[in-house]
Amino acid sequence: MLNLTVSIDSSSGFCFGVVFAIEMAEDILVDEGSLYCLGDIVHNDQEVKRLEAMGLEMISREKLKEIRDAKVLIRAHGEPPETYKIALENNLNLIDASCPVVLKLQNRIRNSFEQEENIFIYGKKDHAEVIGLQGQTRETATVFQSIEELESHSLPESITLYSQTTKNKRSFYDVVNYLEERGTKVKVHDTICRQVSNRDEDLRNFASAYSKILFVAGRKSSNGKMLYQVCRQVNPHSYFISSTEEIFQDWFEPGDTVGICGATSTPQWLMDEVRKKLLTY
Repeated sequence: MLNLTVSIDSSSGFCFGVVFAIEMAEDILVDEGSLYCLGDIVHNDQEVKRLEAMGLEMISREKLKEIRDAKVLIRAHGEPPETYKIALENNLNLIDASCPVVLKLQNRIRNSFEQEENIFIYGKKDHAEVIGLQGQTRETATVFQSIEELESHSLPESITLYSQTTKNKRSFYDVVNYLEERGTKVKVHDTICRQVSNRDEDLRNFASAYSKILFVAGRKSSNGKMLYQVCRQVNPHSYFISSTEEIFQDWFEPGDTVGICGATSTPQWLMDEVRKKLLTY
């Protein structure tokens, strides 16, 4: 026996937006036994499989165009106006579980678009949330993921800057500083969700307190990739896993203290399973 001491980070796990969407889906599935969801309800394969077993069916935007007279869940990431238009045309009952933080951001971007501002969005182009944000501008906003990518664009004298809600706050302000130093007038909208950004500092403190870290998240999770790098920065003995099958016993030494943490898309039950497996070593 390795006699590992294992703890789970109390601040890790689903953010309130994901909790809201999953609870809404579960309530309908218990009552009706089936429900469509536009895209993965959460970027965690284990949680998706659990909900699929209850009757949830993930569909693409192309599939949405073919469905008639059905009930469809909109996940926390939000959707562009086009989705609501399709729903009206196809007599779809949309169950809107868009995160309130994302909806507020969509409204702010729409107002900027109506005022004909030069909108730049710091985010991942193919991320579900960003697709919804771009839709508020009729696809005219400039989306970029890094300062290097921003450098490739011809910048106007003044821009209005927004951020995907799950981006890193430090990186966002690095972008702001870069723009200001090059003489660009920037109207800054810090639209990063504080429940997400505050985890950055909490996670640094947590990861530094253990000899080994297991970071649990789905491979598709942008938030997971970002927070895992935070762990790696303060504790090089950090391992990214998406299920208990990906744990190797030879990672650990007798008497190790092990911290388990995760992304805003990581279910508590999965972190509990990881802890149970470690305690068998």
